[in-house]
Amino acid sequence: MIGVTVGYDLLFLIHVVVAVASLTVLVVMRSSAMAIVRGADSSTQRTRFPRRRNWAARLVHILPLTGLAMSLSGTSDVSLTRPWIIVGILCYLAAAGHLEARTLPLERVVAEVIDHDGVASPERGRQLVRSVDTLLAIIAVALLAMLIQF
Repeated sequence: MIGVTVGYDLLFLIHVVVAVASLTVLVVMRSSAMAIVRGADSSTQRTRFPRRRNWAARLVHILPLTGLAMSLSGTSDVSLTRPWIIVGILCYLAAAGHLEARTLPLERVVAEVIDHDGVASPERGRQLVRSVDTLLAIIAVALLAMLIQF
């Protein structure tokens, strides 16, 4: 399907760029949480965890939009009935649920603790690392499904 229509190619490009940006945000979040685990000083923690919403992490919500648009505008090779598309949708639902229900609320708590106490405990950092690792594992399953296309 790639290379057949310009519109599909643009959707595919946006899908890939958003996926890479989402991964980058999660890797930076994990790195910031690891800094807490390693005992980063107060100024480093305050810089890495400002008290504001993390809109960048929500880039992941664009992926199903571009994915569904590609599926609906593509041939039967990318139809919604293909198992790898279903796996991608299920992985998105799991990742989005975990992001919004666990990771981002935990990140907000860490930022509040840092703002109030100056530093967060290594245990809070480990909790956030585990949460981001869960997200990365879900995304890895989706990526493998997209690459293998079973």
